[in-house]
This record gives sequence, C-alpha cells and structure tokens, in this order.
Amino acid sequence: MSAIPESLTRQALPTMRLKAIRLSTWSLLPFAGLSIALLVWWATTSPVFYPDSVPAKFAPEACFDALWTLFASAEIFPHILVSLKRVLLSLLFALLAGIPLGVLVGLSRSVERATGPLFQFVRMISPLSWMPLAVMVFGIGDAPVYFLLSVAAIWPIMLNVSAGVHAIDPRWLTLARSLCANRRETLFRIIAPAIVAHILTGIRLAIGIVWIVLVPAEMLGVSQGLGYFILDTRDRLAYSELMAVILIIGLLGYLLDLSVRLITQKWTHRRQDN
Repeated sequence: MSAIPESLTRQALPTMRLKAIRLSTWSLLPFAGLSIALLVWWATTSPVFYPDSVPAKFAPEACFDALWTLFASAEIFPHILVSLKRVLLSLLFALLAGIPLGVLVGLSRSVERATGPLFQFVRMISPLSWMPLAVMVFGIGDAPVYFLLSVAAIWPIMLNVSAGVHAIDPRWLTLARSLCANRRETLFRIIAPAIVAHILTGIRLAIGIVWIVLVPAEMLGVSQGLGYFILDTRDRLAYSELMAVILIIGLLGYLLDLSVRLITQKWTHRRQDN
C-alpha cells in the first residue's frame, strides 16, 4: 500500500522541481531587465569612461547621491504632492465630463453619429498644442495646467465608457424596459455596474497620457511641481538632480499605473466570483 504513494512521489518530484525553477526564473525576469538597463546606463555615463564630462553628471552614482539628498532634505516632497494633486484633480474633472458623455454616446446612435467625427478630430490634437491658448484664456498658474491635463484625460475615459455601454447585452436593457424600469434605475442598476471595468481601463490609459503631459504643462509659469523642478535643475546646471527627478517621475508613474491595474484585477475577480 505504501509503495504506490512513494513511487508517485518520486515521479512527481522532478516535475515539482522544474515548476519551481520556472517560477523562480519568471519572478527574476523583471530584476534582470532592470539590471541590464542599469548596466547600460552606467556604461554610457560612468566617470570611469567619461571623466570630467557632462555625461558623467548623469551617471548612476551621481544620480543616486542626488536622489538621497533630495529625500533626506525633503526638498522634493512638496513638488511631488503638488504634481499628484494636479493629476488626481484633472482625472476627477475628466471623469465628471467623460463618463456622462461616454454613456450618452453609447446609448444614442444619433448622438454617436453626430459627435463621432468631431470627437475624433479633437482627440487627435495633441494636448500640448493647446498650451498657448490655455495661457491666453486662463493666464499663468494652475488653471492652464488643469485644463491641459483634463483635455488629455477625457478622451480615453469617454471612449472606454462608450465601448462599455456598447458591450452591454441588449437583452438586459430589454428586460429592464419590460419590467418598467425608469431611466435612473436602468442607469444605476444595469449600465453603471457593467461599465466599471471599462472606466478603470479608461482611467489607466488616461493616467499614462496625463503623466506624460504633466511635465511640460508644469513649465507654464508655475512655482511648484516635478515639471517646474526639472526646469529649475536645468537652469542651475544640476544635472544629477535632474536625472534623479526623472527617476522619481518614472517611479511615481509606474506606481499609479500599478495601483489602477491591481484595482481592475480585483474588480474583475470579484465579478467572476459573483
């Protein structure tokens, strides 16, 4: 009786070891990619190869030293908080405008046909193209930054909401009408739960665009923000600090994207369990 489990165990051990090796290799791949990128960065900027040159000021050694100084002195924290506030408020403005527009376009074929060419035309205009007009209308300060970021964020949200409405099974809407559900009940009981995943996808895409537009937008006469700080380091010729801020921007953008991705996965798993 005991020989059968023992033989099965011996046969399963190599398979289990192979799976463990594959899993550990798979988990180490991101670190391998980062290590290669760091090696290339060091090889192209290191003072060992480029002594007393401008590239050496962008080297990892100088960059990480400047990064430590920025965090130790807390000099960078106000700029991070201001930039995050601008991004989150702009996303809120885009959600308040993009969700109703997306639902309207998704529900009405006439509205979709009437606004489709206009929305596609405006969507293809780079948000940065509106910079001179934004300054002329809103002046110098936070207002033009919020305008540019909101314009950048509204389109992926609106289009994904519209796609989510189109993806709803028409039989659910027919059932709602047959049960005499009013528009409010149809909107909040059927449409809203069905488009949550599409809204989260739109937010993720919007964050990617807004985070790219943020840096040049914060060069429009504001006195705080990561974009302003990059401009300031350039003017002070503090290239190691400039490179450190670039790393901070990349890290914050990655964390924002990761947070929305995890929320989306959690929502999807919850819907599947239900």
